[in-house]
Amino acid sequence: MFKENQSRKKYPSDLTDAQWTLVEPLLPPAKPRQRGGRPRQVAMREVLHTMRYRQRSGCQWDMLPHALLPKSTAYDDFAQWRDDGTWGKVVTALRAQTRVAAGREPTPSAVCMESQSGKTTEVGGPERGDDGGTRGKGRQRHIVVDTLGLLMAVWITSAGLDEGSAAPQFLVLISATALPRRETIFGDNKDHKHDLHAWMATPRPTWRLEVKTRPEGSTGFKPLRQRWVVERTNAWNGRDRRNSKDYERKPTSSAVMIQLSNINLMLNRLSPRSHPVFRYHQKAA
Repeated sequence: MFKENQSRKKYPSDLTDAQWTLVEPLLPPAKPRQRGGRPRQVAMREVLHTMRYRQRSGCQWDMLPHALLPKSTAYDDFAQWRDDGTWGKVVTALRAQTRVAAGREPTPSAVCMESQSGKTTEVGGPERGDDGGTRGKGRQRHIVVDTLGLLMAVWITSAGLDEGSAAPQFLVLISATALPRRETIFGDNKDHKHDLHAWMATPRPTWRLEVKTRPEGSTGFKPLRQRWVVERTNAWNGRDRRNSKDYERKPTSSAVMIQLSNINLMLNRLSPRSHPVFRYHQKAA
């Protein structure tokens, strides 16, 4: 087992020892040699440090600091965990732990869903389209969160896809058997579509859609009860510079960016970092 590089300078995005203890058991082990595997040459903790730095700072794979792992090393694990569903499993496990630590049941009975359009870059990639509202070309991030703002699911589509029509394709990703307490889904006027109601009547008959609307005649930003938690999650995701735009070529990689932000959020809730208390120095008399 390779150890973390202790000689380099620490970054604010590095995992603490307690946070690494939480996430280490959730990562897949190396493949056995009988199945074509080989001993790992790098510490998995350093792999996560590299991914978290890139997520927080927004830098490109090719512009990572030399003190961290190169793209040729870290990207292989990033892509493998993206394709085999590891990131989703980590989110699910940490979400249950975070809810229990907050005095809640491991699974929620109510969730909120929201979509957010974001611009893409000239790199391109699939699932890009024009958003009629913002008049920009990009993708749309569909997320579902529980009432604590913790991520339940994320799906990336073209910005031109109507939110109400996309909801049935998105919600099918959430297993009804894995979340037996699910009853209510909070949405907005864009989700109030016949397609969604017709879909829920068949595979999810026990689920209920509750639409929250702004008070009539209100202007400007108006936080809505139950709905504000998903808006807050979007704001939390926006703290990571990699989420300022959709820089990824693959939509599945874009989804991992949202999952990574929420993994960081839950790790900080389960094991908060200790920050030094700032005090003004008194001048000598």
